[in-house]
Amino acid sequence: MKKFNNYLVNIIFVLALYGIIVSLISTGILNNYYQGIIVLIMISIILSVSLNLVTGFLGQLTLGHAGFMAIGAYTSAIFTKYVELPSGIEFLLALILSGLLAAIFGIIIGIPALRLRGDYIAILTLGFGEMIRGLIIYFSDITGGAKGFIGIEYYSNFTVVFIITVLTIYILNTLINSRHGRAIISIREDEIAAEASGINTIYYKIFAFSISAFFAGVAGSLFAHYQMVLDPNKFDYNYSIEILIMVVLGGMGSMTGSIIATIVLVAIPQILIEFSQYRMLIYSLLLIIIMIFKPSGLFGRYEFSMTRLINKIINKNK
Repeated sequence: MKKFNNYLVNIIFVLALYGIIVSLISTGILNNYYQGIIVLIMISIILSVSLNLVTGFLGQLTLGHAGFMAIGAYTSAIFTKYVELPSGIEFLLALILSGLLAAIFGIIIGIPALRLRGDYIAILTLGFGEMIRGLIIYFSDITGGAKGFIGIEYYSNFTVVFIITVLTIYILNTLINSRHGRAIISIREDEIAAEASGINTIYYKIFAFSISAFFAGVAGSLFAHYQMVLDPNKFDYNYSIEILIMVVLGGMGSMTGSIIATIVLVAIPQILIEFSQYRMLIYSLLLIIIMIFKPSGLFGRYEFSMTRLINKIINKNK
């Protein structure tokens, strides 16, 4: 019964949030520019929470998340350009295909990463991300190369991105709170002890890499069909670092932290557009300040619970 109540409260909260934003859009309070910021925030949330699975919960530092996003973005763009299907089915298949192809690359990069630890994994994944960008530029006949990929269909409206963002958060949160999630966390805490306890560390490392890459690919697909133009330079190592900063700033091992940090770090440069060229400087300063005064990140490993908040309010008023 308690579990059902938790689900009910969360569903009501999500529907209320959706209703409020739609109302603000329909009344014109949120114009197209601010709608665009909200969509980009939600796509970035998918990226940050999926990266947190590997970096925060598994404990492996990776710098190639933008590469998985690029795979998803270009896969979706190419698929929808050359395959003629009803728009809804076409986009759904493109999303699934983007995620699956990114997940396959996640497995490919996850296997050699099993032999490495710490900084070496970061270097490996950084090289992977740059390799993907290089391949996109090299195969210019298919991808458009350095000139970019144009003529992409617009499918990623607010409702579509909102639904997929909520589903991503739900799936990853459910995974973390399952026995599989506890096995992943145990590897972070002590890999040798986890293996001695009978946990298949090789399987769970590859599993975490592939799931993380899958959702990065989905985010890439949403991004492609929102921007309608793809530039390979968007997916360079700087963008991977930006995503990592969102995770570290919010707290490695906290999905709530990743969500809040993403909202702040994406919204500030967009709202203060005249200072957008200084966003990496802003990120760096924020990261330095947080690491000095709160090394575990803004939320550490704390997770916000709407049910817990409501219970506190009720108990306080008794």
